Amino acid sequence: MPKLKTNRAAAKRFRKTAKGFKSYAAGRRHNLGHKAPKVKRHARSGGSSLVHESDVGRLTQLLPNHK
Repeated sequence: MPKLKTNRAAAKRFRKTAKGFKSYAAGRRHNLGHKAPKVKRHARSGGSSLVHESDVGRLTQLLPNHK
């Protein structure tokens, strides 16, 4: 049986937490100096950044080693 490989694109966008998978907000990677504080504040990771239950099965296939 070959080793299961992690989808690297998904690994850069999601991380596993105790409650499920968490996604990063768009627009928070770079070039933050010219963005308004309100835009950066609303893009912070909060409780609403958890991946929906219907998409968790798809993420477990993309990230098999993140259990």
